[in-house]
Amino acid sequence: MTLLNEETRRKLRELNFSEMIEAIDQQAQNIGYSSLSFEYRMKLAIDFVYQRKHNGKVERLIKSAQFRMTNASFSDIYFIDRGLDKEKLLNLSTTQFIDTNSSIIFHGFTGSGKSYLACALGKQACMQGIRTKYIRIPDLLMLRDEATLTSQGISKLLKKFANYKLLILDEWLLDELSEEEQYFIFELIERRHDISSTIFCTQFMKEDWHARLGGGVHADAMMDRIVHNAAWVFTGNLNMRQFQAKKQNHF
Repeated sequence: MTLLNEETRRKLRELNFSEMIEAIDQQAQNIGYSSLSFEYRMKLAIDFVYQRKHNGKVERLIKSAQFRMTNASFSDIYFIDRGLDKEKLLNLSTTQFIDTNSSIIFHGFTGSGKSYLACALGKQACMQGIRTKYIRIPDLLMLRDEATLTSQGISKLLKKFANYKLLILDEWLLDELSEEEQYFIFELIERRHDISSTIFCTQFMKEDWHARLGGGVHADAMMDRIVHNAAWVFTGNLNMRQFQAKKQNHF
């Protein structure tokens, strides 16, 4: 039994409502729906369409974010004997910090799980419909170098990365910055200040930042815009790379 003729199906597809066709076809194939009221069946169909479209949007956001850790998930974070502030992380997972345009700084030694935590948080943002982007600082600076070769290239690149509601900058301060790179990073931080949120992943403590940023006026300005409105999260005492490797070898 079918409830929709081909013309109606065509119109629904044209309106980008293929999910509604699927929902109605499922109801037609299940005799149990026949005893339900029209209003309730319509509600179920709309709920089905909404969930499908929401899931599709989330999948697109996650794909376009290009997370380094594609399997990162808050539900899989390992907390035992790690020294993580679980309460703070769970609070951040609500993504309310994005509503206030606040930032997060994950700091800890190599292998402590900074990138994983940032990607897990980025996925939480995507699930809330928030446009998110992950990028390593070395890759961002390579894009900057390429942008210098075209007219308005730098301006377009800054605009692109300034417009993400949540931006994850991994390997922050890993390498020394040239004056041109310092200015580029300053411009990006300035454009995002007070209108969006940024997650920084770094090995360096706050007292090391000024020198790593060049020690000049741009360092002063960036420090002022970042550290005063950011949650600092220590990523623990456990080397997660070694822990995961031992775990895999055990099995």
